[in-house]
Amino acid sequence: MAMQTGSGLLRQQDWPDAVEVLNEHGRSDIVLLCEHASNHMPAEYRQLGLDAGHLQRHIAWDIGAAEVTRLLSARLDAPAFLSGYSRLLIDLNRPLDAPSSIPVLSEDTDIPGNVGIDAAERERRAKIMFSPFHERVAAHLDQRVAAGRPTRILTIHSFTPVFLGAARPWHAGVLHAHAADLAKAILSGLRTDAALNVAANVPYVISRDADYAVPVHGDDRGIPAVLVEIRQDLLANRAGIEEWANRLAAALPAHETETVS
Repeated sequence: MAMQTGSGLLRQQDWPDAVEVLNEHGRSDIVLLCEHASNHMPAEYRQLGLDAGHLQRHIAWDIGAAEVTRLLSARLDAPAFLSGYSRLLIDLNRPLDAPSSIPVLSEDTDIPGNVGIDAAERERRAKIMFSPFHERVAAHLDQRVAAGRPTRILTIHSFTPVFLGAARPWHAGVLHAHAADLAKAILSGLRTDAALNVAANVPYVISRDADYAVPVHGDDRGIPAVLVEIRQDLLANRAGIEEWANRLAAALPAHETETVS
C-alpha cells in the first residue's frame, strides 16, 4: 500500500469528497440526505472574505443537522448522504440557476467572495461540490429501483429561531410537495408530544425554483420525499440532538425492510 504523503493528506483534508456516504446497504426503506451538513471551505477561498465567526452561523451550514442524520442512519439502519462543503460555496438544495445557488447575500450578510464570479468558477464549484453529491444519490436511488426496493426520502435541515428579526415559534416543520401523506404521518407521530409546536411547510415551503432534493430525487421519480426542519436552539447540545433523532425515528410510519433470503 502506498504511503499517504503529508502534502497529499493535507490536500485531501482541504478538498474532501463532495459526499459522505453512511450505511449505503442499510435495510431501511428510508434514504437520508443532509445537503447542508458541512461548513468546510478549502483554504484557497479565504473564507469568501468573511470573518471566521460567520462560518459557524446558519449561513454556512445547518447547525446540528449532520449529527441528527448520523444518529438516524444508525437507529433506522438507513443509508445517508451528507455534504462535504459549505452551502456558501454552492448550495446543494438549490437549482444551479437559482440566484441563491451561490449567494452574494445570505440572510443579512454580504458574501464578498461570491460577488462577480465568472461562469468558469460557477461550473468548477458545481463539478467539484454539487454534481458528485447528487449523482451519487441518483445512482443509489437507481439501484434501489432496479432491485425493487421500496424507498422514502427524508432530508434533514435546521433553521434559526429568529430570521431577520422575526421569531419563529415552531419546534420543527415537515416540508413537502407531492408527499403529503408521508408528511402528515410524521407530523402525527411528532404530535404525540403535546408540548411540541410542529406544522407542515414551516418555516419554508417546497418550491421547484428554490429547492432541489425533494422535487428532483423525490417528486420527479414518484418517491415520497419530505424535508424536515428542526429549530437550531433545540440541537445546541448532544442531548438535544439525540432527543430529536429519537423523536424522528419514532415518528416515522413503520418502515419496510428488505426480505433476507
